[in-house]
Amino acid sequence: MAFRDVNARRHIGLQQLSSLALAGRTLLGPMKSCKFIVDESTNQSTLICSAVRLIESLDLTSAAGQLLNETIQAQNKEFKTGMSTLLFLIGAWSNAVLECLQQNVPVSAIVSVMSEGLNSCCERVQCLQISTHDVNKELCSSSVRPNAFKSKTCQIGHDDLLNPQIFLHFQKDISAPEEVIPINSCPQQEDDCNFNKCLVSPLTGFGSIASLVKPAGDKSTSVISGSGVTASSCNRQKLTHSRYFSTLGKSHFSSQQGNFQGYLSGQCECYGLGHLAMTLSHGNQTSMKLLQSIVAYQQERAECSGSSRFNIAEIVTCCLLGLPESYSCVSPGFVTLVSPEQATVIKYFEDKPLRILLMDGDLTEQYRHLGFNRPCNVRTVLEHPSLQEVRAGDLWLSSMLDILISFKVNLVLVKGNVCENLMERCIANSILVIGSVTRDVLCAFGEVTSAQPVTYLTQLNASCVGSGAQVELWEACDGRAMDLGELVPVGIKVRGVPLLTAVLTTTVASKMQLIEDQFWTLVYRLHHALNDEKVFLGGGAVELLCLSHIQMLAEQPLQPANKNTVKEFHNPWLAASATEYKSVVLQALASGWKQYLSVVMCNTAKAASELEACTLVDHHLKKAAESGSPSAYILKGFRRGDLLRGGSGPFADHGEGLKVYDNVTAKTEAWRRALDSVLLVLQTDAEIITGPKRNQLLNSHVSSEFMFL
Repeated sequence: MAFRDVNARRHIGLQQLSSLALAGRTLLGPMKSCKFIVDESTNQSTLICSAVRLIESLDLTSAAGQLLNETIQAQNKEFKTGMSTLLFLIGAWSNAVLECLQQNVPVSAIVSVMSEGLNSCCERVQCLQISTHDVNKELCSSSVRPNAFKSKTCQIGHDDLLNPQIFLHFQKDISAPEEVIPINSCPQQEDDCNFNKCLVSPLTGFGSIASLVKPAGDKSTSVISGSGVTASSCNRQKLTHSRYFSTLGKSHFSSQQGNFQGYLSGQCECYGLGHLAMTLSHGNQTSMKLLQSIVAYQQERAECSGSSRFNIAEIVTCCLLGLPESYSCVSPGFVTLVSPEQATVIKYFEDKPLRILLMDGDLTEQYRHLGFNRPCNVRTVLEHPSLQEVRAGDLWLSSMLDILISFKVNLVLVKGNVCENLMERCIANSILVIGSVTRDVLCAFGEVTSAQPVTYLTQLNASCVGSGAQVELWEACDGRAMDLGELVPVGIKVRGVPLLTAVLTTTVASKMQLIEDQFWTLVYRLHHALNDEKVFLGGGAVELLCLSHIQMLAEQPLQPANKNTVKEFHNPWLAASATEYKSVVLQALASGWKQYLSVVMCNTAKAASELEACTLVDHHLKKAAESGSPSAYILKGFRRGDLLRGGSGPFADHGEGLKVYDNVTAKTEAWRRALDSVLLVLQTDAEIITGPKRNQLLNSHVSSEFMFL
């Protein structure tokens, strides 16, 4: 009767989790359905396609809602991926736990069996992990190569070797196929590998087109053709099948200003990370091509530095509203937005080396560093009569401006906010101040300019000021970037700075946040894959094996004398638990992954309904069980590219044999966070319903009963 008293009353927290998670069903899988979020206060709408933005837009006043928000924010902060999976599984497992409660399953049994079941699954799916080295090796040995994305070159109007403005974008009528030129054919630089001279193609795909600025005075031609470019140290590779290139032939690209020599990536070493990024993109073509360009650039730099590690700290984004999405590109240095008034200062700085100052904090009068304690009971009194007439703050403004002028500072990069009045005075004195600059950008400029960050301007001395920075107005090939209205894009560069800016463009204001989120998601997927040094087989392989494993555990009776069973479940008393509870709870746990696969198949239009999708999943589960080795069956289906297809599967590959992979740690942590959140709400609800003491008695009673069963 005690158990029935607990389960007869409503678990409000679990129901709230289920309702909130229901809103994110369409965000699951590679073919997401975006949502418009309307701000009632401003009537402005934003297009979202991630669980993080969805949760931020919801009114989460309940305790369960706040827990959900904190859980998703924690996943986002650590991994930047896996939030949609986390949100969906929270909803699915909340429903599963509610069903267990309706069948009078004790809370202790639910918590213990689900926790041990998930641990067992995490151990079981380790056989579906593959090292990133093996992935690169497999991709390079296969015939899969990047596909023929159409592109055209734009004008390059800069002779300065340090600041080439290279910009390429789509064109619809190029039909000439391309030939692969190895990336190592890029001529060697004389001065410490000045890779700012060598830029990867922005949006046209990894190894598709890239440009290299030649030294001033070099009058050689810059036409790439099938036989017009030779590689001095590498053999060219020709592709007969490709996803990003056409078949064999010739292609011609030229620039209207500047001299260029194109190079394409053809070696396995250079293809590796670009291909890995492709397998992790899950169909996001635009972000994938931008990331592949960044990877190619960093790999070229690595030839001199000796480090081939993908460095996420060297990547920044700049969002330009008003240009078509095809104008998105990768630009060297730091590209940011400034006001039109600041742009007038930049014109004055053109082609001039600047003295740069880095501020590690806010540039405001009220700012104090973290840990600063104001003295108590201290009052400042102005003794000089003339100072009383000075408007509040003018004394601080004048002194700060005098400091900047005395040290001949031209450019100030500030980590935090900037006082607007000080900004105006700096503009009047031809000093450019840019706020909201990330710490990574400050560090990058500090290393190459010898500038040392300061917290307050009063700390400034001659050794803190760097030199060698250059600023210019950033322009698209047709100058359209200057017509953006309130904000103007500018580029800041220094010789040797490793920064790369992904310039993201769109004409739809509500889509800007979505594009930036998608780009960073892919960047962090590659980052975590390299950190883990392994990836999961994608396309539903891992979830399918979890389903198969859980069903096998559910069908096996747990006997205390069975040593193998005790090994499966690490808690000794759980090995002796009632078989009916174990089976019911494990089936409930498995239902989460089954719903996951079904919803993804429906979202990708590979199944007309969830019932049809569930039928297909059950069919594969049956065949996996009959094979005697579910993992081998799933691995074989993944390699064939028809896993969960049944004639038209959901997302086993992107077509033409290119496989899909997932992050290991991000995925498993999303599972654990989802189950931990559900079980925490379950136990909290139980304590609210029965009281803490009574709930502890119920738990101890259940444990004792299972121990002697």
